[in-house]
Amino acid sequence: MSDAKTETRSDYRYGLSIPVRWMDCDAYGHVNNAIYYAMMDQVVTVYIVETGVIAMGTSPSIGLCVASACDFHQSIEFPEIVDARLRVARLGDKSVRYEVGLFRPGEEHPASTGHFVHVYVDRHSRRPVSLTPEQRAALAPLATG
Repeated sequence: MSDAKTETRSDYRYGLSIPVRWMDCDAYGHVNNAIYYAMMDQVVTVYIVETGVIAMGTSPSIGLCVASACDFHQSIEFPEIVDARLRVARLGDKSVRYEVGLFRPGEEHPASTGHFVHVYVDRHSRRPVSLTPEQRAALAPLATG
């Protein structure tokens, strides 16, 4: 991930609007740190389901998270609508590194940046498998390198 001060919305290839709910906030009046992860997971999951990378419950392979991180740069608060932005930083044979920026309304730099690494495995054996050509084609538009 690059420095949040230099990252902008245009550095990401896909976006999803996620409204902050009142229950997402903690005693300090800002979004709880666990919700940042939930928003990151949501943008990744929506993209991979919408584009057919996986079909919930029926895909022969699934992506299991083997690593994640989240850096916090600004507070997000209720009732903002977060622009969750997504890109693929690494598209490997059996794994994908998804990078996410969470943007506040009107802000060009992210309030939070993070990533997930998914290893694709056989749904039943849980052994790593190569991404199919169809999965690669669906993820390629998000690839940055």
